[in-house]
Amino acid sequence: MSFAQPKVGFVSLGCPKALVDSERILTQLRVEGYEIVPTYNSADVVVVNTCGFIDSAVEESLDAIGEAMAENGKVVVTGCLGARADMIREKFPAVLSISGPADYASVMRAVHAQLPPKHDPFLDLAPPAGIKLTPKHYAYLKISEGCNHRCTFCIIPSMRGDLVSRPVDQVLIEAEKLVKGGVKELLVISQDTSAYGVDMRYAEREWRGKQYRTRMTELCQGLSELDVWVRLHYVYPYPHVDEVMPLMAAGKILPYLDIPFQHANPRILKLMKRPAHGEKNLERIRGWRAVCPDLTIRSTFIVGFPGETEAEFEELLDFLREAQLDRVGCFQFSPVTGARANDLPDSVPDAVKLERYERFMETQAEISAERLQYKIGSLQRVLIDEINADGAIGRSTADAPEIDGHVVIADGGKLKPGQFVDVNIDSADDYDLFGTLAPRVLM
Repeated sequence: MSFAQPKVGFVSLGCPKALVDSERILTQLRVEGYEIVPTYNSADVVVVNTCGFIDSAVEESLDAIGEAMAENGKVVVTGCLGARADMIREKFPAVLSISGPADYASVMRAVHAQLPPKHDPFLDLAPPAGIKLTPKHYAYLKISEGCNHRCTFCIIPSMRGDLVSRPVDQVLIEAEKLVKGGVKELLVISQDTSAYGVDMRYAEREWRGKQYRTRMTELCQGLSELDVWVRLHYVYPYPHVDEVMPLMAAGKILPYLDIPFQHANPRILKLMKRPAHGEKNLERIRGWRAVCPDLTIRSTFIVGFPGETEAEFEELLDFLREAQLDRVGCFQFSPVTGARANDLPDSVPDAVKLERYERFMETQAEISAERLQYKIGSLQRVLIDEINADGAIGRSTADAPEIDGHVVIADGGKLKPGQFVDVNIDSADDYDLFGTLAPRVLM
């Protein structure tokens, strides 16, 4: 006897952490017999996983909810914006359910209420590693929820709560499943990777017959056993970050740190309630590079924070020139509903913010271009992401997906996504490298 599978549409918005939430919900839906469909018209119900970090993300999420309501009418809302349920209900009173981030049980209850599952144990199979929204060869590995910091420009703790770490054995088991499923690169994500395990007092767990503490260094040691690329994101500049440098230098994990410094001036960092200050960060960068000369550092900064003077902004530019960071993103300060920074005095005019942003990006573009020039003539290991008319597009150990540069391989048209190759670098621009295949292809 046959029956029609219940059909669910899914809209996923926001950061990689929200993407992981979407993957977990989709996996559970698939296991319970729901078919995931790509259009509103073919869906019996639509789930919208929202973002609410900055006001533009709030607007994008509200637009997505509105579109789903107009096109389908049966909508379950979850994610960060779900923490502001009153606002959503006021605008869309007919939504079926609203829940906050990582509240998978509430989403499933809402879907069940609207559309009971029709489970067939012989058909409703999901991959052992779950449903993934990334390409097959890389995956995000979320190690914790929430954050103990109270940065004045951020509202994440009000949406995702305080830090809750996943036990290290659970993370390592998930990573192992991902690798068995074909993943070649694991991107470790959280709100604060450096603080991993502090809420658990670094509890010990067993994996593969060995004890590991629930702590960043020990997690990296475990992940290094899987023989894939391991890339660290959202790392705070704490002293114990020094401990992972030998692992990077030895090739156990990628020599790459995504570490959001946000500013360099001590007074501005204090107003932001950020740890450390520019000079200490410079000392740490020097120390890290002494141990691991090939280290790539990505960071993000905010310009035009309330009260930022021209001299303090110039100090930030000086920091860039001294630090010689490889990859940098910059944001103009924008008030976020509920953030304490909104109440700070001496707001910076929009025209000044824009002018500082442009100067910042011009300064960093020169630094990035110069650092890439040093790689001309080198041999780089590259992971292929896609094939197009220009050849193959891949990433080196210095490039995270979506946010960093690429390596363009002119003669790589016959390569496949997920393949590792060695590439001779022939040229570079401000952000990307260009090269040709080395004689031997590494499979």
